[in-house]
Amino acid sequence: MNQLANAILVSLLLTGFLLLASSRLASCIRTVAVQGILLGLLAIAAQDGKPSVVGVLLPFTSATVKGFLLPWLLNRAMRDADTVREVEPIISYNLSVIAGAVALAVSLWLGQRLPLPNQPASLLLVPTAFFTCLVGFILLVTRRKAITQVLGYLTLENGVYAFGAAVALDMPVLVELGILLDVFVGVFVMGIAIFHISRQFDHIDTDRLVSLSDRVR
Repeated sequence: MNQLANAILVSLLLTGFLLLASSRLASCIRTVAVQGILLGLLAIAAQDGKPSVVGVLLPFTSATVKGFLLPWLLNRAMRDADTVREVEPIISYNLSVIAGAVALAVSLWLGQRLPLPNQPASLLLVPTAFFTCLVGFILLVTRRKAITQVLGYLTLENGVYAFGAAVALDMPVLVELGILLDVFVGVFVMGIAIFHISRQFDHIDTDRLVSLSDRVR
């Protein structure tokens, strides 16, 4: 079971670097969808070979929402906004990957020094969770388009979900469902906002909103 968990965690690490290096919005959306499916499998693998009905049903529901429903909403928002399909980062892709490598090193350092109440299914679980959170933060800070920042928000939440699998295997079902509902509502509202922004302006680049606020003043 640890081998399966390690394989899933290595795949999550690769998706993080793929998000930082990808120049296409559609590819980024697919990568985040793959992350959601991998996290569902990870939650099942982390149960140490003794999955319950709820322990299988809840990760399956989470994987369905994150791997299919939310990407479908983002693809629809991208089509409705008629946005350019390029990511257009503030920093170059090479610098983004370098920042990801630094984030991975920091995550490995923190993962070795953080005391945990439970023994995780894999030693890579906590560092991968930290790395995924940092990748989401990098996307939020270094990307211009609102859709890409939504992807950063989803990636950040994926890291929180992975960390929960490491430290809270017995987390109440209602808490996990509440987190999932918050993510769904957040992405839904962001999709509506992106659509309305695209109807009023010729772009959805968030950095240009600063010049708009200056003109209003």
